[in-house]
Amino acid sequence: MSIVSNSIINADAEARYLSPGELDQIKAFVTGGQRRLRVAQVLCESRERIVKQAGGQLFQKRPDVISPGGNAYGEEMTATCLRDMDYYLRLVTYGIVAGDVTPIEEIGVIGAKELYRSLGTPLEAMAEAVREMKTVAMGLLTGDDAAEAGTYFDYVVGALA
Repeated sequence: MSIVSNSIINADAEARYLSPGELDQIKAFVTGGQRRLRVAQVLCESRERIVKQAGGQLFQKRPDVISPGGNAYGEEMTATCLRDMDYYLRLVTYGIVAGDVTPIEEIGVIGAKELYRSLGTPLEAMAEAVREMKTVAMGLLTGDDAAEAGTYFDYVVGALA
């Protein structure tokens, strides 16, 4: 939930006006909106590059994943792995735009561990895939933009670990 929604819900639950501190937080959120949108746009426009490069790095570091018996063995399963990577990159962009991890939690992380465990997918490989995407993405961003995005990549890694 965004800082705006959260502040309003909390104030309303207490039948009060927004506090000066809450208004300052909302102002900072709104002021940072252009940056968050810029970061999300860079990631969206570069998604194929990010997923492809990160997938290559993952498969190089974790050849067990694409070897016979691995979860990404064969063209179809490799494509499925890359699709899942793209999915997590999309969730990162949702978090960035919202300025909050709630969309990541509600849309894609809750239940992910159980799903991957039931499929026999090594969670550490999925976490490594997100780390690799972060590495590629950080090469496309600088300064505060990179820091903003890095927070959400790290959140996804932590949720999968």
